[in-house]
Amino acid sequence: MTTPPTRGRAPSAPGLAEELRISIARLSRRLRTLRPPAAGDGTRSPLSLTQFAALAAIERHGSMTPRELADHEKVQPPSMTRVIAHLEERGLVARRPHPTDGRQVELNATDEGTALLADERRRKEAWLARRLGELTDGEREILHQAAPIIDKLSRS
Repeated sequence: MTTPPTRGRAPSAPGLAEELRISIARLSRRLRTLRPPAAGDGTRSPLSLTQFAALAAIERHGSMTPRELADHEKVQPPSMTRVIAHLEERGLVARRPHPTDGRQVELNATDEGTALLADERRRKEAWLARRLGELTDGEREILHQAAPIIDKLSRS
């Protein structure tokens, strides 16, 4: 780990890059561990990270073709076909005819899929809110100011 910068001097880009990479990876890993367990009755396994990501992308975009979803998630179409089949089987995604191209279908999140995502987001945000509550006011203000910058980095 790099040494913290002295007050008033910005850290070097490579040093800051290393610190951010490690911290963001740890936080991301921690949030992923908050996934719900399999149903107690043994009938349903939890969704994989890929399945959650695909469902979230569909919900966020309103509707997508399977090809758009595969491109968005950076996976090969045959792999996405399996993911979609699982989500459909679970009743989380539904297909409907494409409005302009009869050869294609659009995927939409069902009410059950949207509810599952909302529950997942609530659980993760509650955990994060508890952790943020353990910080000082000054630390929370720094994170508040950093959030749009981190978002900007993630979109570049």
